[in-house]
Amino acid sequence: MENSDYVQHGETTGARDFLTVLFKHKVRIVAVFLAVFLPALMYTLLTEPLYEAEASIMVKMGREYLNQSEIGNADRAPVMTFNQEEVVNSEIQILSNRDLVQKVITTMKLENVYPKLLAEPSPDAQPLELAIAEFQKNLKVERIKKTNVLRVTFQHPNPRTAANAVNMLVEFSKEKHLQVFSDPKSSFLGMQLDVYEQKLQDAENNLQSFKQKTEVFSLDEQRRLLLSQRTELDSALKNSLNTIQELHNKVLSLKGQIRIIAEKKSNYTSSERDRIIVETKAKLLDLQLKEQDLLKKYTENNRLVVNVRNEINIINAFIKEQEKDISEKVRTGNPVYQDTEALLIRAEADLEAQKGKSSVLKQQVAELNGKLRALDFTEKEMMKLKRDQNVNEKSYQTYLEKVEAARIADDMNRLKLANISIIQNATIPIEPVKPNKGLNISLALVAGFVLGLGSAFLTESMSPSFSTAEKVERRLGIPVLATISEKEA
Repeated sequence: MENSDYVQHGETTGARDFLTVLFKHKVRIVAVFLAVFLPALMYTLLTEPLYEAEASIMVKMGREYLNQSEIGNADRAPVMTFNQEEVVNSEIQILSNRDLVQKVITTMKLENVYPKLLAEPSPDAQPLELAIAEFQKNLKVERIKKTNVLRVTFQHPNPRTAANAVNMLVEFSKEKHLQVFSDPKSSFLGMQLDVYEQKLQDAENNLQSFKQKTEVFSLDEQRRLLLSQRTELDSALKNSLNTIQELHNKVLSLKGQIRIIAEKKSNYTSSERDRIIVETKAKLLDLQLKEQDLLKKYTENNRLVVNVRNEINIINAFIKEQEKDISEKVRTGNPVYQDTEALLIRAEADLEAQKGKSSVLKQQVAELNGKLRALDFTEKEMMKLKRDQNVNEKSYQTYLEKVEAARIADDMNRLKLANISIIQNATIPIEPVKPNKGLNISLALVAGFVLGLGSAFLTESMSPSFSTAEKVERRLGIPVLATISEKEA
C-alpha cells in the first residue's frame, strides 16, 4: 500500500513539476518557438517554388560500341568492347555534358531560361556561364538500380521551361551521342575506293591485253590440246621410227640375198621394171584418195594432211626416177633375183617415205615442245597479272563493303537511330518539389516546440532557486511546514 501511494505521489509530483516549468517559463517557450517557427514559415512562403520535370530513357548495347575490324582484318566479326555499366556511365556523361547544356540554353534562349541573370548581371562572370552552372546544378542524371534505364530530372521555377529543357536535352543527347561515336573515316574510305577501283580496271585491262597479244585465253584448255597433240605425234613418231628400223633391216636383208643370188654363175636377160612402177602408182592413188578424204575433215595445215602430202611427194619423186631409167635393163634370167630386186626397190621406197614422215613428225614435235615452253612462260606472266587483279579486286571489295557500311551508318545517324530509346518524355509538372510547404511547416512546428521546451527545462535545471516545496524537501531532506504564494506576499 505504501509503494502504491509512493508511485502515485511520484507521478503527481512529476506532472506538477512539468506543468510548473511550463507556466514558469511560458514566455521563453513561446519566444523560442516563434524564433524557430516564424523564419521557417517565412522561408517556406517566400521561397520561389521549383518544379521538377522528369524523363526516362533506356540505354541499349548498340552498334556504336562494337569494335569494327580494320581494313586488314575485314573477315573478323565485330567485338563488343564495353560492358553494360560502362555503356550506361558513358551515356550519363554525355547527358550531363557542358556543351549539351549550353546548346539547350542557347536554343531556348537565355532570357527565357534564366532572365534574372540578364537583369542582374554579375561582374565576375558572363551570364551564359552562370546559366550553365545553374542548369547543371539543377540537372540530375541517375541510373535506376539494376536496370539500363536513366532518369533525367531538371528543376526550374517555370514548369513548362523545366519540361521543355529536359525533352530538348534528351533529344540533343542523341545527336551528341552520334557525333561522339561517328566514324571520321568515311571520306577516306571513299577516296580509297576510287583508287582501288582504278587499280582494278588497270589490272583487268593489262590481263586482257596480254591475252590478246599472246592469243592465250584458256591456259588449261590450250595446254590440254597441245599435250594431246604431242602425245599423238609421239606415238606416230615412235611407230615411224620402228617402221624405219624394220625397213632398214629388210633392205639390208634383201641386199644380202641379191648379193648371194648374183654370185651364182647364171645367164640373165634384161627386162623393164614396169610392174614396180604400176604398183607404186597404185599406192600413190591410194594416198591421193586419202588426202581428199582428210581435206573434207581438216584444214590444209593439219598435220595429218601434211604427212600424207609428204608421202605423195616422195612417191612421185620415186616414180619419176624409175620412169627416167625405164630404158635401163636388169638381169632377170633368175626369177628369184627379179622378185628379190623388186622387193628391195619397194622396201627402199618405203624406207625413204618413212624417213620423210619421221622427219616431219620430229619437226612437229619440236614445234609443240616450243609452244609448250612458251605457254609455261606465258602462264607465269599471266599468273602474275591475275594475282595483281585478285589483290586489287579483294582490296576493292573490302573498301566497297566498308563504304557501304559507312553509308548505312551515315543514314542511320541522319535519322538519329542511336542506342537510346525514350521511355517517357518529360511532362509539365503540376506541383512544385521545392519548397514542400506542409513538410516545412510541420518540421518548424515540431522543432519550435521541442527547442522551446528544451530551453525551458535547461534554464530550470541551471537555476539555483526552487520552484516547488517538493524540490526543497528532496534537496534538504526535511519536511516543508508551509509555503507562501508570491501573489500573497
